[in-house]
Amino acid sequence: MQGILVLHLHAHLPFVHHPEHEHFLEEDWLYEAITETYIPLLSRLEVLADEGIPFRISMTLSPPLVQMLRNDLLCARYERRLDALCELAEREVERTRHEPAFHKTARFYRDHFFHTRWLWHERYRRDLVGAFRALQDRSCLEIVTCGATHGFLPLMQPRPELVRAQVAVAVAHYRRHFGRDPFGIWLPECGYYPGLDWVLAEENLRYFFVDTHGITDATPRTRHGPYVPIFTPSGVAAFGRDPESSEQVWSAELGYPGDFDYRDFYRDIGFDLDWEYVRPYVQPDGQRKSTGFKYHRITGETDRKEPWDWEVAFRRAEEHAANFVFNRERQFEHLNSALGGRTPVVVAPYDAELFGHWWFEGPVFLEHVIRRAAQQPHFRLGTCSDYLQENPTNQVATPPMCSWGAGGYAGVWLDGSNDWIYRHLLYAGKRMVELAEREPSSPLEKRALDQAARELLLAQSSDWAFIMKTGTMVDYAVRRTTEHVSNFLRLDEEIRNRRIDENWLGWLEFRNAIFPEIDYRIYRS
Repeated sequence: MQGILVLHLHAHLPFVHHPEHEHFLEEDWLYEAITETYIPLLSRLEVLADEGIPFRISMTLSPPLVQMLRNDLLCARYERRLDALCELAEREVERTRHEPAFHKTARFYRDHFFHTRWLWHERYRRDLVGAFRALQDRSCLEIVTCGATHGFLPLMQPRPELVRAQVAVAVAHYRRHFGRDPFGIWLPECGYYPGLDWVLAEENLRYFFVDTHGITDATPRTRHGPYVPIFTPSGVAAFGRDPESSEQVWSAELGYPGDFDYRDFYRDIGFDLDWEYVRPYVQPDGQRKSTGFKYHRITGETDRKEPWDWEVAFRRAEEHAANFVFNRERQFEHLNSALGGRTPVVVAPYDAELFGHWWFEGPVFLEHVIRRAAQQPHFRLGTCSDYLQENPTNQVATPPMCSWGAGGYAGVWLDGSNDWIYRHLLYAGKRMVELAEREPSSPLEKRALDQAARELLLAQSSDWAFIMKTGTMVDYAVRRTTEHVSNFLRLDEEIRNRRIDENWLGWLEFRNAIFPEIDYRIYRS
Protein backbone atom coordinates (compact mmCIF):
# COMPACT_ATOMS: atom_id res chain seq x y z
CA MET A 1 0.00 0.00 0.00
CA GLN A 2 1.36 3.40 -1.01
CA GLY A 3 0.41 6.53 0.84
CA ILE A 4 -0.11 9.83 -0.94
CA LEU A 5 1.94 12.95 -0.28
CA VAL A 6 0.03 16.07 -1.32
CA LEU A 7 2.42 18.93 -2.04
CA HIS A 8 0.24 22.00 -2.34
CA LEU A 9 1.50 25.48 -3.25
CA HIS A 10 -0.85 28.34 -2.44
CA ALA A 11 -0.16 31.17 -4.90
CA HIS A 12 -1.97 34.39 -4.04
CA LEU A 13 -1.37 38.13 -4.10
CA PRO A 14 -3.91 40.90 -3.49
CA PHE A 15 -5.15 42.78 -6.54
CA VAL A 16 -2.83 45.78 -6.96
CA HIS A 17 -3.36 47.80 -10.15
CA HIS A 18 -2.54 51.51 -10.28
CA PRO A 19 -2.68 52.88 -13.83
CA GLU A 20 -2.41 56.39 -12.38
CA HIS A 21 1.23 55.73 -11.30
CA GLU A 22 4.01 54.45 -13.54
CA HIS A 23 6.11 53.31 -10.57
CA PHE A 24 3.88 52.07 -7.77
CA LEU A 25 5.81 50.33 -5.01
CA GLU A 26 3.17 47.73 -4.08
CA GLU A 27 3.02 46.49 -7.68
CA ASP A 28 6.53 45.15 -7.02
CA TRP A 29 4.88 42.32 -5.07
CA LEU A 30 3.72 40.90 -8.39
CA TYR A 31 6.88 41.60 -10.37
CA GLU A 32 9.13 40.01 -7.75
CA ALA A 33 6.88 36.96 -7.50
CA ILE A 34 6.88 36.45 -11.27
CA THR A 35 10.68 36.61 -11.51
CA GLU A 36 11.55 34.79 -8.31
CA THR A 37 8.71 32.26 -7.88
CA TYR A 38 6.28 31.68 -10.74
CA ILE A 39 8.72 31.46 -13.66
CA PRO A 40 11.29 29.35 -11.71
CA LEU A 41 8.56 26.95 -10.57
CA LEU A 42 7.08 26.67 -14.04
CA SER A 43 10.38 26.03 -15.74
CA ARG A 44 11.46 23.33 -13.27
CA LEU A 45 8.08 21.57 -13.34
CA GLU A 46 8.18 21.59 -17.14
CA VAL A 47 11.65 20.00 -17.14
CA LEU A 48 10.39 17.24 -14.86
CA ALA A 49 7.35 16.66 -17.05
CA ASP A 50 9.44 16.64 -20.24
CA GLU A 51 11.78 14.06 -18.70
CA GLY A 52 8.85 11.80 -17.90
CA ILE A 53 9.30 11.98 -14.11
CA PRO A 54 5.97 10.76 -12.68
CA PHE A 55 4.50 13.37 -10.34
CA ARG A 56 1.27 15.08 -9.36
CA ILE A 57 1.19 18.19 -7.19
CA SER A 58 -1.52 20.76 -6.60
CA MET A 59 -1.53 24.52 -6.56
CA THR A 60 -3.82 27.46 -5.88
CA LEU A 61 -3.89 30.26 -8.41
CA SER A 62 -6.11 32.80 -6.69
CA PRO A 63 -8.48 34.89 -8.85
CA PRO A 64 -6.73 38.22 -8.07
CA LEU A 65 -3.38 36.72 -9.05
CA VAL A 66 -4.78 35.31 -12.30
CA GLN A 67 -6.32 38.68 -13.15
CA MET A 68 -3.02 40.48 -12.59
CA LEU A 69 -1.02 37.92 -14.58
CA ARG A 70 -3.35 38.54 -17.52
CA ASN A 71 -3.52 42.32 -17.19
CA ASP A 72 -1.92 44.03 -20.21
CA LEU A 73 -0.75 47.10 -18.29
CA LEU A 74 0.89 45.06 -15.53
CA CYS A 75 2.52 42.73 -18.05
CA ALA A 76 3.97 45.72 -19.93
CA ARG A 77 5.32 47.20 -16.71
CA TYR A 78 6.78 43.85 -15.75
CA GLU A 79 8.63 43.66 -19.06
CA ARG A 80 10.22 47.04 -18.41
CA ARG A 81 11.24 45.80 -14.95
CA LEU A 82 12.78 42.68 -16.48
CA ASP A 83 14.69 44.75 -19.03
CA ALA A 84 16.05 46.90 -16.20
CA LEU A 85 17.18 43.78 -14.30
CA CYS A 86 19.06 42.55 -17.37
CA GLU A 87 20.69 45.95 -17.77
CA LEU A 88 21.69 46.01 -14.10
CA ALA A 89 23.04 42.46 -14.42
CA GLU A 90 25.45 43.59 -17.15
CA ARG A 91 26.57 46.51 -14.98
CA GLU A 92 27.06 44.21 -11.99
CA VAL A 93 29.34 41.89 -13.95
CA GLU A 94 31.49 44.90 -14.80
CA ARG A 95 31.36 46.41 -11.28
CA THR A 96 32.48 43.20 -9.58
CA ARG A 97 35.19 42.18 -12.05
CA HIS A 98 37.91 42.77 -9.40
CA GLU A 99 35.92 41.15 -6.57
CA PRO A 100 36.23 37.36 -6.96
CA ALA A 101 33.86 36.64 -4.06
CA PHE A 102 31.04 38.50 -5.85
CA HIS A 103 31.93 38.28 -9.54
CA LYS A 104 30.89 34.65 -9.82
CA THR A 105 27.50 35.53 -8.36
CA ALA A 106 27.13 38.52 -10.67
CA ARG A 107 27.66 36.27 -13.69
CA PHE A 108 25.11 33.84 -12.26
CA TYR A 109 22.57 36.67 -11.98
CA ARG A 110 23.26 37.79 -15.54
CA ASP A 111 22.55 34.31 -16.87
CA HIS A 112 19.56 33.93 -14.58
CA PHE A 113 17.82 37.17 -15.54
CA PHE A 114 18.52 36.83 -19.25
CA HIS A 115 17.10 33.29 -19.16
CA THR A 116 14.06 34.53 -17.24
CA ARG A 117 13.44 37.16 -19.92
CA TRP A 118 13.73 34.50 -22.65
CA LEU A 119 11.24 32.27 -20.84
CA TRP A 120 8.78 35.13 -20.38
CA HIS A 121 8.84 36.22 -24.02
CA GLU A 122 9.64 33.11 -26.03
CA ARG A 123 8.43 30.09 -24.08
CA TYR A 124 5.45 31.49 -22.16
CA ARG A 125 4.49 34.29 -24.57
CA ARG A 126 3.64 36.56 -21.62
CA ASP A 127 0.95 34.10 -20.45
CA LEU A 128 1.96 32.34 -17.24
CA VAL A 129 -1.64 31.34 -16.53
CA GLY A 130 -1.71 29.51 -19.85
CA ALA A 131 1.57 27.80 -18.96
CA PHE A 132 0.19 26.58 -15.64
CA ARG A 133 -2.99 25.45 -17.41
CA ALA A 134 -0.86 23.45 -19.87
CA LEU A 135 0.77 21.60 -16.95
CA GLN A 136 -2.69 20.83 -15.61
CA ASP A 137 -3.73 19.54 -19.02
CA ARG A 138 -0.68 17.22 -18.89
CA SER A 139 -1.97 15.85 -15.53
CA CYS A 140 1.16 16.93 -13.65
CA LEU A 141 -0.58 19.73 -11.80
CA GLU A 142 -4.03 20.18 -10.27
CA ILE A 143 -5.04 23.82 -9.92
CA VAL A 144 -7.63 24.68 -7.30
CA THR A 145 -9.53 27.91 -6.87
CA CYS A 146 -9.80 30.23 -3.86
CA GLY A 147 -12.14 32.92 -2.56
CA ALA A 148 -12.83 35.55 -5.23
CA THR A 149 -10.67 38.15 -3.47
CA HIS A 150 -9.31 35.98 -0.65
CA GLY A 151 -11.92 37.23 1.80
CA PHE A 152 -11.84 35.63 5.26
CA LEU A 153 -15.16 33.76 5.12
CA PRO A 154 -15.81 33.08 8.85
CA LEU A 155 -16.20 36.81 9.47
CA MET A 156 -18.84 37.09 6.72
CA GLN A 157 -21.24 34.67 8.42
CA PRO A 158 -23.79 37.37 9.33
CA ARG A 159 -24.36 37.86 5.58
CA PRO A 160 -24.45 34.43 3.89
CA GLU A 161 -24.85 36.13 0.50
CA LEU A 162 -21.34 37.55 0.87
CA VAL A 163 -19.88 34.10 1.45
CA ARG A 164 -21.74 32.64 -1.50
CA ALA A 165 -20.55 35.44 -3.77
CA GLN A 166 -16.90 34.92 -2.79
CA VAL A 167 -17.19 31.24 -3.73
CA ALA A 168 -19.43 31.50 -6.79
CA VAL A 169 -17.45 34.32 -8.41
CA ALA A 170 -14.24 32.35 -7.88
CA VAL A 171 -15.66 29.18 -9.47
CA ALA A 172 -17.00 31.09 -12.50
CA HIS A 173 -13.64 32.84 -12.84
CA TYR A 174 -11.85 29.47 -12.76
CA ARG A 175 -14.03 28.09 -15.55
CA ARG A 176 -13.29 31.15 -17.68
CA HIS A 177 -9.52 30.82 -17.37
CA PHE A 178 -8.97 27.06 -17.09
CA GLY A 179 -11.76 25.66 -19.25
CA ARG A 180 -13.08 23.22 -16.64
CA ASP A 181 -14.69 23.11 -13.21
CA PRO A 182 -12.35 23.15 -10.21
CA PHE A 183 -12.22 20.03 -8.06
CA GLY A 184 -11.17 21.81 -4.90
CA ILE A 185 -10.85 25.16 -3.19
CA TRP A 186 -8.28 26.71 -0.91
CA LEU A 187 -10.41 28.51 1.64
CA PRO A 188 -8.73 31.90 2.21
CA GLU A 189 -6.44 31.58 5.24
CA CYS A 190 -7.89 28.02 5.58
CA GLY A 191 -10.81 29.79 7.27
CA TYR A 192 -13.72 27.42 7.88
CA TYR A 193 -16.91 27.57 9.95
CA PRO A 194 -19.60 24.87 10.34
CA GLY A 195 -22.06 25.14 7.47
CA LEU A 196 -19.62 26.60 4.97
CA ASP A 197 -19.37 23.19 3.31
CA TRP A 198 -22.94 23.55 2.01
CA VAL A 199 -21.93 26.67 0.10
CA LEU A 200 -19.04 24.72 -1.43
CA ALA A 201 -21.35 21.82 -2.31
CA GLU A 202 -23.66 24.19 -4.19
CA GLU A 203 -20.74 24.96 -6.51
CA ASN A 204 -19.89 21.25 -6.90
CA LEU A 205 -16.54 21.62 -5.12
CA ARG A 206 -15.28 18.29 -3.81
CA TYR A 207 -12.67 19.19 -1.20
CA PHE A 208 -11.02 21.96 0.80
CA PHE A 209 -8.05 22.31 3.17
CA VAL A 210 -8.04 23.06 6.90
CA ASP A 211 -5.29 23.35 9.47
CA THR A 212 -4.53 20.30 11.61
CA HIS A 213 -6.99 21.15 14.38
CA GLY A 214 -9.78 21.43 11.83
CA ILE A 215 -9.62 17.62 11.68
CA THR A 216 -8.44 16.69 15.17
CA ASP A 217 -11.12 18.89 16.84
CA ALA A 218 -13.94 17.85 14.50
CA THR A 219 -17.27 16.51 15.80
CA PRO A 220 -17.58 13.56 16.26
CA ARG A 221 -13.96 12.86 17.03
CA THR A 222 -12.03 11.59 14.03
CA ARG A 223 -10.33 8.22 14.15
CA HIS A 224 -7.17 8.87 12.13
CA GLY A 225 -6.26 12.51 12.73
CA PRO A 226 -5.18 14.60 9.75
CA TYR A 227 -3.88 11.53 7.87
CA VAL A 228 -7.28 10.51 6.49
CA PRO A 229 -9.75 13.13 5.22
CA ILE A 230 -13.28 13.50 6.53
CA PHE A 231 -16.51 14.13 4.70
CA THR A 232 -18.50 17.09 5.98
CA PRO A 233 -22.31 16.73 6.24
CA SER A 234 -22.70 18.12 2.71
CA GLY A 235 -20.37 15.46 1.30
CA VAL A 236 -17.46 17.83 0.60
CA ALA A 237 -14.16 16.45 1.92
CA ALA A 238 -11.84 18.27 4.33
CA PHE A 239 -8.08 17.56 4.27
CA GLY A 240 -5.94 18.57 7.25
CA ARG A 241 -2.43 19.98 7.18
CA ASP A 242 0.35 17.67 8.41
CA PRO A 243 2.29 19.46 11.18
CA GLU A 244 5.51 17.45 10.77
CA SER A 245 6.20 18.18 7.10
CA SER A 246 5.09 21.77 7.60
CA GLU A 247 7.52 22.40 10.45
CA GLN A 248 10.48 21.10 8.46
CA VAL A 249 9.96 23.85 5.90
CA TRP A 250 8.11 26.63 7.74
CA SER A 251 9.73 26.69 11.17
CA ALA A 252 11.93 29.73 11.79
CA GLU A 253 14.16 27.66 14.09
CA LEU A 254 14.07 24.19 12.49
CA GLY A 255 13.05 24.83 8.88
CA TYR A 256 15.39 24.28 5.95
CA PRO A 257 15.23 27.90 4.63
CA GLY A 258 17.14 29.13 7.69
CA ASP A 259 20.27 27.18 6.81
CA PHE A 260 23.34 29.42 6.96
CA ASP A 261 24.43 28.51 3.39
CA TYR A 262 21.27 29.90 1.82
CA ARG A 263 20.98 33.36 0.34
CA ASP A 264 20.12 36.13 2.78
CA PHE A 265 16.80 37.71 1.81
CA TYR A 266 17.42 41.14 3.33
CA ARG A 267 20.90 42.12 2.05
CA ASP A 268 20.35 43.72 -1.35
CA ILE A 269 22.39 46.20 -3.39
CA GLY A 270 19.33 48.45 -3.55
CA PHE A 271 20.14 49.32 0.06
CA ASP A 272 23.90 48.64 0.16
CA LEU A 273 25.36 50.49 -2.83
CA ASP A 274 25.81 54.20 -3.58
CA TRP A 275 22.63 56.04 -4.40
CA GLU A 276 23.77 57.30 -7.79
CA TYR A 277 24.54 53.76 -8.94
CA VAL A 278 21.21 52.21 -7.91
CA ARG A 279 19.05 55.28 -8.62
CA PRO A 280 17.71 54.02 -12.01
CA TYR A 281 16.58 50.76 -10.40
CA VAL A 282 14.75 51.95 -7.27
CA GLN A 283 11.82 54.32 -6.76
CA PRO A 284 11.98 57.64 -8.65
CA ASP A 285 11.06 59.49 -5.44
CA GLY A 286 14.34 58.37 -3.87
CA GLN A 287 12.96 55.47 -1.84
CA ARG A 288 15.33 52.52 -1.87
CA LYS A 289 14.04 49.00 -2.42
CA SER A 290 15.19 45.48 -3.24
CA THR A 291 16.56 44.94 -6.71
CA GLY A 292 16.96 41.15 -6.54
CA PHE A 293 20.77 41.33 -6.51
CA LYS A 294 21.82 39.78 -3.20
CA TYR A 295 25.40 38.65 -2.64
CA HIS A 296 25.41 37.38 0.94
CA ARG A 297 24.37 34.20 2.68
CA ILE A 298 22.46 33.97 5.92
CA THR A 299 25.73 33.18 7.76
CA GLY A 300 24.11 33.18 11.22
CA GLU A 301 22.97 35.56 13.93
CA THR A 302 25.29 38.34 12.82
CA ASP A 303 25.28 41.49 10.72
CA ARG A 304 28.61 40.48 9.17
CA LYS A 305 27.27 38.36 6.34
CA GLU A 306 29.63 36.19 4.31
CA PRO A 307 29.48 35.89 0.49
CA TRP A 308 26.79 33.62 -0.96
CA ASP A 309 27.91 30.76 -3.21
CA TRP A 310 25.02 29.60 -5.36
CA GLU A 311 26.63 26.24 -6.15
CA VAL A 312 27.10 25.42 -2.47
CA ALA A 313 23.54 26.59 -1.73
CA PHE A 314 22.01 24.51 -4.53
CA ARG A 315 23.85 21.41 -3.31
CA ARG A 316 22.51 22.14 0.16
CA ALA A 317 18.98 22.34 -1.26
CA GLU A 318 19.47 18.91 -2.82
CA GLU A 319 20.64 17.53 0.54
CA HIS A 320 17.61 19.01 2.26
CA ALA A 321 15.33 17.51 -0.38
CA ALA A 322 16.86 14.10 0.31
CA ASN A 323 16.27 14.58 4.04
CA PHE A 324 12.66 15.68 3.45
CA VAL A 325 11.89 12.60 1.35
CA PHE A 326 13.66 10.30 3.82
CA ASN A 327 11.54 11.70 6.64
CA ARG A 328 8.38 11.19 4.61
CA GLU A 329 9.38 7.55 3.97
CA ARG A 330 9.73 6.93 7.70
CA GLN A 331 6.49 8.82 8.32
CA PHE A 332 4.55 6.69 5.84
CA GLU A 333 6.07 3.49 7.22
CA HIS A 334 4.67 4.46 10.62
CA LEU A 335 1.29 5.57 9.27
CA ASN A 336 0.82 2.41 7.22
CA SER A 337 1.12 0.34 10.39
CA ALA A 338 -0.86 2.72 12.60
CA LEU A 339 -3.98 3.40 10.50
CA GLY A 340 -5.35 -0.11 10.45
CA GLY A 341 -5.43 -0.61 6.72
CA ARG A 342 -6.48 2.90 5.70
CA THR A 343 -4.38 4.58 3.02
CA PRO A 344 -2.60 7.54 4.65
CA VAL A 345 -2.41 10.99 3.12
CA VAL A 346 0.13 13.60 4.22
CA VAL A 347 -0.90 17.10 3.20
CA ALA A 348 2.01 19.54 3.00
CA PRO A 349 0.75 23.00 1.97
CA TYR A 350 2.97 26.07 1.66
CA ASP A 351 2.69 29.60 0.33
CA ALA A 352 4.07 29.33 -3.18
CA GLU A 353 6.03 32.56 -2.76
CA LEU A 354 8.19 30.86 -0.13
CA PHE A 355 9.83 28.98 -2.99
CA GLY A 356 12.08 31.45 -4.77
CA HIS A 357 11.03 34.79 -3.32
CA TRP A 358 11.64 34.26 0.40
CA TRP A 359 13.77 31.15 -0.05
CA PHE A 360 15.74 31.61 -3.26
CA GLU A 361 16.85 27.97 -3.37
CA GLY A 362 13.29 26.74 -2.79
CA PRO A 363 12.53 25.77 -6.43
CA VAL A 364 15.73 23.69 -6.49
CA PHE A 365 14.62 21.97 -3.30
CA LEU A 366 11.17 21.27 -4.74
CA GLU A 367 12.56 19.83 -7.98
CA HIS A 368 14.77 17.38 -6.07
CA VAL A 369 11.93 16.40 -3.74
CA ILE A 370 9.89 15.44 -6.79
CA ARG A 371 12.79 13.54 -8.37
CA ARG A 372 13.54 11.58 -5.20
CA ALA A 373 9.89 10.90 -4.41
CA ALA A 374 9.54 9.21 -7.81
CA GLN A 375 12.31 6.73 -6.90
CA GLN A 376 11.09 5.33 -3.57
CA PRO A 377 8.31 2.76 -2.91
CA HIS A 378 6.64 4.01 0.27
CA PHE A 379 4.50 6.84 -1.08
CA ARG A 380 3.75 8.75 -4.24
CA LEU A 381 2.99 12.36 -5.01
CA GLY A 382 -0.69 12.94 -5.65
CA THR A 383 -3.58 15.33 -5.14
CA CYS A 384 -6.61 15.39 -2.89
CA SER A 385 -8.85 14.45 -5.80
CA ASP A 386 -6.59 11.44 -6.51
CA TYR A 387 -7.04 10.30 -2.93
CA LEU A 388 -10.84 10.67 -3.02
CA GLN A 389 -11.11 8.77 -6.29
CA GLU A 390 -9.19 5.84 -4.81
CA ASN A 391 -10.72 6.09 -1.31
CA PRO A 392 -14.38 7.08 -1.75
CA THR A 393 -15.51 6.05 1.76
CA ASN A 394 -14.52 8.25 4.70
CA GLN A 395 -15.80 9.25 8.12
CA VAL A 396 -18.42 12.02 8.32
CA ALA A 397 -17.62 14.81 10.78
CA THR A 398 -17.88 18.58 11.12
CA PRO A 399 -14.73 20.70 11.53
CA PRO A 400 -14.94 23.56 14.03
CA MET A 401 -14.39 27.19 13.17
CA CYS A 402 -10.67 27.31 12.36
CA SER A 403 -7.91 28.89 10.29
CA TRP A 404 -4.19 28.45 9.74
CA GLY A 405 -3.42 31.86 11.25
CA ALA A 406 -1.57 32.38 14.52
CA GLY A 407 -3.74 30.98 17.30
CA GLY A 408 -5.74 28.88 14.85
CA TYR A 409 -8.94 30.93 14.76
CA ALA A 410 -9.82 34.49 13.67
CA GLY A 411 -7.45 36.48 15.88
CA VAL A 412 -5.20 37.64 13.04
CA TRP A 413 -8.08 39.12 11.04
CA LEU A 414 -10.17 40.35 13.99
CA ASP A 415 -7.84 42.32 16.21
CA GLY A 416 -7.61 45.74 17.80
CA SER A 417 -5.63 46.89 14.78
CA ASN A 418 -8.24 45.96 12.19
CA ASP A 419 -11.62 45.25 13.83
CA TRP A 420 -12.95 48.65 12.76
CA ILE A 421 -13.30 47.47 9.15
CA TYR A 422 -16.06 44.93 9.72
CA ARG A 423 -18.92 47.25 10.55
CA HIS A 424 -18.23 48.97 7.24
CA LEU A 425 -17.86 45.73 5.28
CA LEU A 426 -21.04 44.23 6.71
CA TYR A 427 -23.01 47.43 6.19
CA ALA A 428 -21.83 47.62 2.57
CA GLY A 429 -22.74 43.94 2.21
CA LYS A 430 -26.26 44.62 3.44
CA ARG A 431 -26.64 47.42 0.90
CA MET A 432 -25.24 45.20 -1.89
CA VAL A 433 -27.81 42.48 -1.17
CA GLU A 434 -30.51 45.13 -1.47
CA LEU A 435 -29.06 46.45 -4.73
CA ALA A 436 -28.97 42.93 -6.13
CA GLU A 437 -32.78 42.85 -6.16
CA ARG A 438 -32.93 45.78 -8.60
CA GLU A 439 -33.60 45.45 -12.29
CA PRO A 440 -31.36 48.01 -14.01
CA SER A 441 -33.14 50.77 -15.88
CA SER A 442 -30.29 51.22 -18.37
CA PRO A 443 -26.98 49.69 -19.46
CA LEU A 444 -25.25 52.42 -17.45
CA GLU A 445 -27.03 51.34 -14.26
CA LYS A 446 -26.08 47.71 -14.94
CA ARG A 447 -22.43 48.77 -15.22
CA ALA A 448 -22.68 50.65 -11.94
CA LEU A 449 -24.26 47.67 -10.17
CA ASP A 450 -21.54 45.35 -11.43
CA GLN A 451 -18.84 47.80 -10.33
CA ALA A 452 -20.43 48.05 -6.88
CA ALA A 453 -20.04 44.27 -6.62
CA ARG A 454 -16.35 44.55 -7.60
CA GLU A 455 -15.66 47.29 -5.05
CA LEU A 456 -17.23 45.25 -2.26
CA LEU A 457 -15.22 42.16 -3.19
CA LEU A 458 -11.97 44.13 -3.30
CA ALA A 459 -12.66 45.68 0.12
CA GLN A 460 -13.14 42.19 1.59
CA SER A 461 -9.61 40.96 0.79
CA SER A 462 -8.13 39.35 3.91
CA ASP A 463 -4.74 40.78 2.93
CA TRP A 464 -5.67 44.26 4.15
CA ALA A 465 -6.63 43.10 7.66
CA PHE A 466 -3.52 40.89 7.78
CA ILE A 467 -1.24 43.80 6.86
CA MET A 468 -2.84 45.99 9.51
CA LYS A 469 -2.21 43.26 12.10
CA THR A 470 1.42 42.66 11.12
CA GLY A 471 2.26 46.36 10.91
CA THR A 472 3.81 46.39 7.42
CA MET A 473 2.53 48.80 4.73
CA VAL A 474 -0.36 49.66 7.06
CA ASP A 475 -1.17 52.99 5.39
CA TYR A 476 -1.65 51.26 2.06
CA ALA A 477 -3.91 48.57 3.55
CA VAL A 478 -6.05 51.15 5.33
CA ARG A 479 -6.28 53.23 2.17
CA ARG A 480 -7.29 50.28 0.02
CA THR A 481 -10.04 49.28 2.47
CA THR A 482 -11.45 52.77 2.87
CA GLU A 483 -11.25 53.58 -0.84
CA HIS A 484 -13.16 50.48 -1.92
CA VAL A 485 -15.82 50.98 0.77
CA SER A 486 -16.13 54.67 -0.17
CA ASN A 487 -16.39 53.79 -3.85
CA PHE A 488 -19.11 51.30 -3.06
CA LEU A 489 -21.10 53.75 -0.94
CA ARG A 490 -20.94 56.44 -3.62
CA LEU A 491 -22.08 53.97 -6.28
CA ASP A 492 -24.86 52.81 -3.98
CA GLU A 493 -26.09 56.37 -3.55
CA GLU A 494 -25.84 57.23 -7.25
CA ILE A 495 -27.67 54.05 -8.28
CA ARG A 496 -30.50 54.60 -5.82
CA ASN A 497 -30.87 58.25 -6.86
CA ARG A 498 -30.43 57.41 -10.57
CA ARG A 499 -27.66 60.03 -10.94
CA ILE A 500 -24.66 57.99 -12.06
CA ASP A 501 -21.46 59.85 -12.92
CA GLU A 502 -20.43 57.97 -16.06
CA ASN A 503 -16.93 59.46 -16.25
CA TRP A 504 -16.12 58.47 -12.68
CA LEU A 505 -17.65 55.02 -13.21
CA GLY A 506 -15.47 54.52 -16.29
CA TRP A 507 -12.38 55.41 -14.29
CA LEU A 508 -13.30 52.87 -11.59
CA GLU A 509 -13.87 50.20 -14.22
CA PHE A 510 -10.40 50.88 -15.62
CA ARG A 511 -8.56 51.16 -12.33
CA ASN A 512 -10.27 48.33 -10.43
CA ALA A 513 -10.46 46.07 -13.47
CA ILE A 514 -11.17 42.71 -11.85
CA PHE A 515 -13.80 40.17 -12.91
CA PRO A 516 -14.99 41.75 -16.19
CA GLU A 517 -17.63 39.02 -16.46
CA ILE A 518 -19.21 39.63 -13.02
CA ASP A 519 -22.99 39.87 -12.65
CA TYR A 520 -24.14 41.78 -9.57
CA ARG A 521 -27.15 39.46 -9.21
CA ILE A 522 -24.84 36.90 -7.63
CA TYR A 523 -25.70 38.71 -4.37
CA ARG A 524 -29.42 37.97 -4.57
CA SER A 525 -30.79 36.14 -1.53
